[in-house]
Amino acid sequence: MDNMTLKQLEAFYWAATCSSFATAAERVHLSVSSLSKRITELESSLGQVLFDRGGHRATLTEAGTRLVPLAGALLQQADRLQQEMGTSKGLRGPCRLGVGELTALTWLPRLVAAIGSAHPGLEVSVHVDVGAALAERLDKGELDAAVIAGTASRTALTSVPLAHARFAWCAGPEVARGLRQMDADAVQLHPLVTLPQGSGVTHLIDDWLRQAQARPMRRLACNHWGAIVGLLAQGSGIGLLPEGWTQALCAQGVLQQLPSPVPLGSLGYALHSRRDDVRPLVGALHGLAAQHADFTVASPAALVGFRRP
Repeated sequence: MDNMTLKQLEAFYWAATCSSFATAAERVHLSVSSLSKRITELESSLGQVLFDRGGHRATLTEAGTRLVPLAGALLQQADRLQQEMGTSKGLRGPCRLGVGELTALTWLPRLVAAIGSAHPGLEVSVHVDVGAALAERLDKGELDAAVIAGTASRTALTSVPLAHARFAWCAGPEVARGLRQMDADAVQLHPLVTLPQGSGVTHLIDDWLRQAQARPMRRLACNHWGAIVGLLAQGSGIGLLPEGWTQALCAQGVLQQLPSPVPLGSLGYALHSRRDDVRPLVGALHGLAAQHADFTVASPAALVGFRRP
């Protein structure tokens, strides 16, 4: 019987806990055929079949199910040993990070630079999407961690708080001139320009609508913050923007802030990860994200092109 290896256990563990062999192979930087070969070698070494390959997709056998927590614990110890005793600087391998567009347009560049400085061996890739989609990809094992508004909504995920984002109601000058404040009457007169459902910001808006006892005439959904700025500037409706952006655009005369008798709450963001993922990578990402999370920046990428003539 051949001795099992950590690489074989790693291939098995991620194949068992990701949504597909393809996702697991991407996570450990292997082709699907190489991943399958390592699992077959592990099965030969143990004398146990770990996956039932008879159906449309491979499923864990009873032996495979028993091995998952044992393999996870061994891999965790191996990661700790490498960090304590290794001579190379930082972590190595793929690092797949998910963020919402607000993070992407504010502090993401600083975070990526910090990751590269602390862990030059990591190969960082970033996926930008709304929170619900990021949580689903995280659950499937397609991401290592994600910055998402709110606490973890899936039982397989956990979250650690990072920072809060604050917002303000605003509109283009022509729309704002006809309004005294942001209230139930205002959303009957003008469309509400928002991000799509699944974004944390939509929950913030829904809370405000309930407190204000307001029902918008209609919603104009857009999945891009920069486009929302443009729609508001052109008088397409009323919306909220991060406070820093609102202040910068109001100073330029592009938008006007709308006071509201009902306070608009802040939105807490957290680093989400899988509950069973205890690799040092996740802890390192949280430490760096906590240092650099800052939603107050008026991002040039979001504001470029919007100048009052």
